[in-house]
Amino acid sequence: MRRLTLDYLRTEAGAGLLLPAAALVALGLANSAYAGAYFGVLGRPEIVRVGPFAETLTIGGWVRALLMPIFFLVLGMQLKFELLRGELSNPRRLALPLLAALGGLAGPAVIFLGFALAGSPRWSDWAAGSATDGAAALAALTVAGARVAPQLRMLLMSVATVDNLAADVVAAAAQSAGLRLPLLAAALVVLAALAVLSRWRRAPFLFYAVGFALVWAVTLRSGLDPSLAGIACALTAPVGARRPGQESTLKYFMESLHPYVAFAILPVFLLTTAGVPLHSLHPPALAAAAPIAVMLALSVGKPAGVFCAGCAALGLRWARPPAGAAWEELLAVALLCGIGLTVSYYVAGPAASAPIRGAVLIGSAAAAAAGFALLSWTGRDRPLAAASRRTS
Repeated sequence: MRRLTLDYLRTEAGAGLLLPAAALVALGLANSAYAGAYFGVLGRPEIVRVGPFAETLTIGGWVRALLMPIFFLVLGMQLKFELLRGELSNPRRLALPLLAALGGLAGPAVIFLGFALAGSPRWSDWAAGSATDGAAALAALTVAGARVAPQLRMLLMSVATVDNLAADVVAAAAQSAGLRLPLLAAALVVLAALAVLSRWRRAPFLFYAVGFALVWAVTLRSGLDPSLAGIACALTAPVGARRPGQESTLKYFMESLHPYVAFAILPVFLLTTAGVPLHSLHPPALAAAAPIAVMLALSVGKPAGVFCAGCAALGLRWARPPAGAAWEELLAVALLCGIGLTVSYYVAGPAASAPIRGAVLIGSAAAAAAGFALLSWTGRDRPLAAASRRTS
């Protein structure tokens, strides 16, 4: 099962190179002569009607509501697979990424607790400061630290997966309003049916697709963020194989969906979200409490939380140190965990102001630059350092 983990990381790293390009294209369009057309297309309402289901959202809203739940579905399946069959199924291997992920949530919380005295940041702002764009972070790690220990790549991806799911749940709960309890009950009934279906080894894949679509549609109409439908459906995906000798059904679902998520859904979402008019990012707006909190959470709080929690886990011998990894590389990976980008934009919500979106971009860029610079510096001496460790 280790091969799936390696393939997943490789796909994430490759797709991560597209994300900064998508963000730059969106920024360029939002500040060009085509800005009116760009925002006009994103704001155009479109109705989708399938049988009794009918919903009207803007094109940007449909990208968020229809495509991004698939990202969280794959994210949830990845975590489930790693915990049951993958690299994190060993408790000694689980301790370091789990504690680092908790630190990655606690660090931004400390930042926001300080700014809460001003009464400005929202829960969704804290979630934006706690998220990690795993694809972009892995791409930076691959470019700057080609010889970094494989366990550090897995650590980065594990922190991103756990923190993104936690941040999304918190933000979705905070942004939900006017919930329709009968529809939520219907979603739970369909989820229960999917859980029962997972015990039928040879169940047609069409049944799962219909079940996932029903949970998504009912969740959307209930008033909850539809990303929660993706996370919930991931928990019902069967781990076992359909027939003896075949691969895991969960693995098949992940392998089928992940390339589309990595190379299409995330770049398209950034194209619809990252376009911020630069004139709205004037210093007084960025100097407000909420944007400053987001920038500090991503560039300082998140890396500090991941690094300190990881060092505590290693110092107390609750976890094994990554083989062949130096402390400087662990710090660099912690810094790269501050690249929020795509997921930060999502959990900040469609109502996020231009200064908040600008703060996400600035904080992510600062964390990426610091992590990249540290990895490049340590990479020059890595062969010598590795030799010294072998002889000591």
